[in-house]
This record gives sequence, C-alpha cells and structure tokens, in this order.
Amino acid sequence: MIEIRQVETGELIMRIDADSLAGYRFGSKQLVGADFSNMNLQGTDFFNADIRQADFSGALLQGAILKNANCKQASFTGCDLKNADLTGSFLEGASLRDADLSDTSLRYAHLTDADLSGANLNGADLSLADLRGNFNEATLSNADLRGANLTGANLNGVDFSGANLQDAKLIDVSMARVKMSNTIGPHGKLIDSPVSESTVTAVESGPAWWQFWRR
Repeated sequence: MIEIRQVETGELIMRIDADSLAGYRFGSKQLVGADFSNMNLQGTDFFNADIRQADFSGALLQGAILKNANCKQASFTGCDLKNADLTGSFLEGASLRDADLSDTSLRYAHLTDADLSGANLNGADLSLADLRGNFNEATLSNADLRGANLTGANLNGVDFSGANLQDAKLIDVSMARVKMSNTIGPHGKLIDSPVSESTVTAVESGPAWWQFWRR
C-alpha cells in the first residue's frame, strides 16, 4: 500500500494498493501539492493531471507521461526525466534544477520563470516552447529549439553545441560564456564559433548573426 500525502500538511491525498507507482496511471487526478519525492515513477502516466506545487525532487521519471499536465511551481529538482513526454505541459515557476531531461519532449511546453539551471536537455525537443526562464549553465546540446521563445531568458554558460535554433526568439537574453559549435542559428545558418562576451550584444539586438554564419 502506497500513501500519497500533501507536502506541507501531511494530509492524505490517496492510497494506492500497489508495491510501486512505476507505470501507474493517474490520468486527470487532482494531486496539488502531492509528495512524490524520491519515488520510482518510471513510465507513470500523469496525462492532464493537476500536479501544481507537487514535489518530485529526486524522483525517477524516465519515460513518464506528463503531457498537458499542470505542473506550475512543482519541484523536479534533480529528477531523472529521460525520454519523458512533457508536450504542452504547464511548468511556469517550476524548479527543474540539475534535472536530467535528455531526449525529453517539451514541445509547446510553457516554462515561463522556470528554473532549469544546470539541467541536462541534450537531444530534447523544445520546439515552439515558451522558454522565458533560467537556463544558467544548462546543457542544450543537440536540442531542437526551432520556433522557441527565449525572450529575456538567462542563457549564461549554456552549451548549444549541435542545437537547432532556427526561428527562435532571442531578444534581451543574457548569453555570457555560451558555447555554439555546429549550431544552427535563428536565421537557419550554421554557427561554428564560440560566442564571446563581445558578441552577446549583437545576439541580443539581432542584426549581427551573419558574422558567425558559415558560407
């Protein structure tokens, strides 16, 4: 028997007659503020669930389904979310610090004010997502960022090696110490040079991406 309790009050939310929640289907359940910290949730289905302010810190969420889930202000700090499906999920104000999101789908996801500092998003699909959050020292190598909105994002120390940023919005971003090797820029041209402090202003204001393009 597994008990799911509220993080702050300890109040019982639900009891589940099972030895593990791996592969369990929560569906559209109301799980606001639930404590899932350090649990095995591999392949668990949270499709369309309300998991606002829930605590998933340290949980195993490989291959989990969080498509269209309401994850506002939830904590995924240090989670293993490899190959998870977060398509269209609402992650405003959520913490994904140091989470492993490699090969995860975040297409159309909403990450305004989310904290992804130190997160691994290698190979993740972030196309058309709202990424106006904190990506300080995150890894976005080989990520698909086509059409993503990164306006005002903190991208300091981000590794964009091999990423595709075609049609992405990079307005008023902070981009010190960024790595862009074999990266496709916003205008669809290949960048194969590191971005230095002196070029950050050009990236923010828009007109000087041409100086990196391989012709």
